[in-house]
Amino acid sequence: MNWKSNIQVLDLEPGQRLELTCRRCGRVRFLTGAELQARNGAARLWLNEVELRARCRQRGCGGTMRMALPRPGDTSAFVGGIA
Repeated sequence: MNWKSNIQVLDLEPGQRLELTCRRCGRVRFLTGAELQARNGAARLWLNEVELRARCRQRGCGGTMRMALPRPGDTSAFVGGIA
């Protein structure tokens, strides 16, 4: 079990973003909780089921997608060092 099998589409906030990356061509696309909840029959799915159904929209690709949940806030580079 992983985090994708513990979260249902209904559990997502409407503005929460999911990052989908194609395993074949590397194209990245983002989906929001509101977009997923608006789709027919997708509101009761678990995120691992959404990932299994997702396909790349790049012309001629159609590869499977890998889902990630981006962390909120800004990321910063390592500033410190070994003294």
